[in-house]
Amino acid sequence: MSFVRKPVNLAGSTLTHSCHACAFFHSKEEEYGVLMPFIQEGFENGDRAFHIVSQAQRGAHMERLQAAGIDTAAAEMQGQLEVRTWDETYLQDGHFNQHRMIETLLKLIAPENSPPGKISRNIASMSWALEDRPGAGDIVEYEARLNQALPAQHDPVVCTYDLSQFDATVVIDILRTHPMVIIGGILQENPFFIPPEQMIAELEARKAAGTAQPGAAS
Repeated sequence: MSFVRKPVNLAGSTLTHSCHACAFFHSKEEEYGVLMPFIQEGFENGDRAFHIVSQAQRGAHMERLQAAGIDTAAAEMQGQLEVRTWDETYLQDGHFNQHRMIETLLKLIAPENSPPGKISRNIASMSWALEDRPGAGDIVEYEARLNQALPAQHDPVVCTYDLSQFDATVVIDILRTHPMVIIGGILQENPFFIPPEQMIAELEARKAAGTAQPGAAS
């Protein structure tokens, strides 16, 4: 059986290829204003929604989905919606291990988890890196390595960052690890992206030189 995939629209653009994007916002209102049409379109198309949020934010996240007309209880029961928390993903056992997280994420967004002919629309809040947890400083290296680990043709992965909380030096490094970026509510090809092997080499050189990694919080 052949399937015809419907267009995937995200932040003012129609996706024509795999997307790993960093999405920069100044508030939750801005974030949901930009991403909710992408989420709603997915439910209308029968796609799977996979989201990672903090435990504290999970209830509010579900309320926003419900306010947008999404029957979250039914969607979860049918497997169309899966919402995981940081402690179930990034911060298992209370710390961040980038290699474990990449393996975990690839399993969670694997194509077989989506309905036949449909995609998984994946959104992850990255503010866990602001917490004082072992390994959190590896976030930039993780984002770079994720580019190497994702299949050549993969479903959209959107990593959200609050510009009011992250240090500018971290934001610059994060920007350099994503092929696409959402800024000012618009998705675009990222002119500052560099190949992951180059970014990883740069990070290793910093460590060898004893250069401290910039902190996450401003």
